[in-house]
Formats: sequence, C-alpha cells, structure tokens
Amino acid sequence: QLQLVESGGGLVQPGGSLRLSCAASGFTLDYYAVGWFRQVPGKEREGVSSISHSGSSANYIDSVKGRFTISRDNAKNTAYLQMNSLKAEDTAVYYCAAGSLLGWGTPPMRSDLYDYWGQGTQVTVSS
Repeated sequence: QLQLVESGGGLVQPGGSLRLSCAASGFTLDYYAVGWFRQVPGKEREGVSSISHSGSSANYIDSVKGRFTISRDNAKNTAYLQMNSLKAEDTAVYYCAAGSLLGWGTPPMRSDLYDYWGQGTQVTVSS
C-alpha cells in the first residue's frame, strides 16, 4: 500500500520549533519531489515548501523563508520540515505530498501536481 505518514506536530509556544517528518512506505520516495502544504479551517490549502528529487533545489513561500527548512533523506525514505521561530499564524494542519514532477527544476507548490498525500499533522502555535 502506497502511503505517506506525517509526524512531529503538536502544541508549541510562539518562537518555538518543531520538526515534521514525512515517511513513505510502499514506494521509493527518491523518485518523487516532496511538498509540504498546510490548511486552516475555512481556507484553501497552501503550499509551504517543496524539494526536488535529489534535494538540490527547494522552494518556500515568503512567509516562512528564513524560518523553515525542508530536507530529505532518501536512504530513510523520509522528508522533513524544520520549523523555527514559529508564529501563531503558522497554526494549521500540515500535509506532505509526493509527486513525480518530471521535467521541473525547482518543484512548484501546486497541490494539483502531487499524487500521494499524507493524512496531516496538527501544528498549533499558542502561548
């Protein structure tokens, strides 16, 4: 069964850090670009960050640049999102996704291009 499983979410105070993990099973993740997306109730899902198959290229939305770092360990079939200096506005359900995105350089953060999705993990930033 092909699946992605996120972990590492939770409750953190403003200014704190969390590291999200995205573990793939049933398929080899290094054949896919990986994206992280987030969604809050009543709003559309937005792309947060993406990373190429090899990990050589990454993309971030402006609001998380300098605070979030995406990475991957293909030997572990896992991708990560390190989130530092968290703010209340980062509160959301975070999803990882994998897509073949063949031909793209830096993978775009367009949800329609990703084929496999995890179930999501809640991140709450609050004092």
